[in-house]
Amino acid sequence: MFNSLSDRLTATFRNLRGKGRLTEADVDATVREIRRALLDADVAVPVVREFTGRVRERALGAEVSGALNPSQQIVKIVNEELVEILGGETRRIRLAKNGPTIIMLAGLQGAGKTTLAGKLSKWLKAQGHSPMLVACDLQRPNAVTQLQVVGQRAKVPVFAPHPGATSTELDQPAGDPVAVARAGVEEARQKLHDVVIVDTAGRLGVDTDMMEQARQIRRAIVPNEVLFVIDSMIGQDAVNTALAFDEGVNFTGIVLSKLDGDARGGAALSVASVTGKPVMFASTGEGLDDFELFHPDRMASRILDMGDVLTLIEQAEKSWDKDEAARMAKKFADQEDFTLEDFLAQMQQIRNMGSMKKMLMMMPGAQNIRQQLEQFDEREIDRVEAIVRSMTPHERVAPKIINGSRRARIARGSGVHVSEVNGLLERFAQAQKMMKKMAQGGMPGMPGMPGLPGAGGGARKNAKNAPKKKAKSGNPAKAAQERKEAEARRANAAKALPTGAAFGQQPGDFDPSQLNLPKGFDKFLGK
Repeated sequence: MFNSLSDRLTATFRNLRGKGRLTEADVDATVREIRRALLDADVAVPVVREFTGRVRERALGAEVSGALNPSQQIVKIVNEELVEILGGETRRIRLAKNGPTIIMLAGLQGAGKTTLAGKLSKWLKAQGHSPMLVACDLQRPNAVTQLQVVGQRAKVPVFAPHPGATSTELDQPAGDPVAVARAGVEEARQKLHDVVIVDTAGRLGVDTDMMEQARQIRRAIVPNEVLFVIDSMIGQDAVNTALAFDEGVNFTGIVLSKLDGDARGGAALSVASVTGKPVMFASTGEGLDDFELFHPDRMASRILDMGDVLTLIEQAEKSWDKDEAARMAKKFADQEDFTLEDFLAQMQQIRNMGSMKKMLMMMPGAQNIRQQLEQFDEREIDRVEAIVRSMTPHERVAPKIINGSRRARIARGSGVHVSEVNGLLERFAQAQKMMKKMAQGGMPGMPGMPGLPGAGGGARKNAKNAPKKKAKSGNPAKAAQERKEAEARRANAAKALPTGAAFGQQPGDFDPSQLNLPKGFDKFLGK
């Protein structure tokens, strides 16, 4: 969504690198490029004006002029201002103290309210709630049927007493959506559902009839949250639409749908700032699992190509099989061989996390290789899995026995060329060597680095390859001269190296705040 904006901003900051001091002209040029990038991304003009004004004011202040690295300080300022525009802090659903929590969805037709109702219900169910959907969109043909299908996929009950309009009943009057909403809340209360999600009707444009209907539903059910669902690809009209809905139903939060599209994404940066209402959720794909809580700081990091490591960690924790991870850790500690069976298990773990492209795009610096990532074929994982599954159990454990005839049989069984089987086996052999080195003596290329319990083989191997010390001379005078030369060399080496910590730092020089880590990342590292 933000690829174009991200490219422009990272190119702008790249021009600042290597400058020990920034002049006012440098700051003005940077702010000018930021303004152009935001306007090209369809961000509303008042938002751009306010944003660039704050960035320029801070960039010319003491926090940049006194910084050791002014260019990084500019990036820090832009990041903080982006977080502020996107809402500042993560906003969660306010749950009702008594009775069910009522959530009402509002927005234009085609924004994705019905699908989002299913996504939100599934997300709430995973959080331990018991949601129920209420079908109040009785005007759009087959809207009720669509909600029932979505609810069935999410395994969430749907309250739909009225079938609504169908393609053959367009001229017939629809039911009363206000009565359906009121009855749906009562049904949820009787059946002890703690969350009710009310799907309301939309239109192709903002009109008085639709707004009055939404207003009546709001008065009838008194929702705890009114979520305005907006299409992220709507462009400059997003601000006018949001202001109209805010005036009509006074929504409490915003949900961005179709955030995986290729539009410029200005709506996401404009709506929260203009309305003063927080963005609470984001829909990032067509599947019911493509839905996430909106974190302004993480989204700002994505826009500035600093990655979103915390979201990646959360996805891994949610889908990772802890028993399998413990088994692999034990096998690694016992220095057992990494087999193709293990490789296949790891591949399945990665598949459970979702799209490889989305995961890789969350890594810092991913914009630099975006073209390669876009060309990445997700089916490549399927082909690799097919090759491994075409092997016998013995071949997976002992791949060295796979000769030419076996490779031809595996290629036929998996529907690939023999060259692809050869390539996979070569890559696996390299990975197996790397895993063995890590288990024996730490990371490759770092001899003597402490590894796992029982490690040390790598250090012993490197010790064998180390040059042997020169034997001492049997002549006492010559031996004394050699000792003096050795002491002189050690003294010179001691003068050349600074005392204290490694890498030329004195003890206490290092400040962890110098690292531009994501917010809360120190907790993950176990600070």
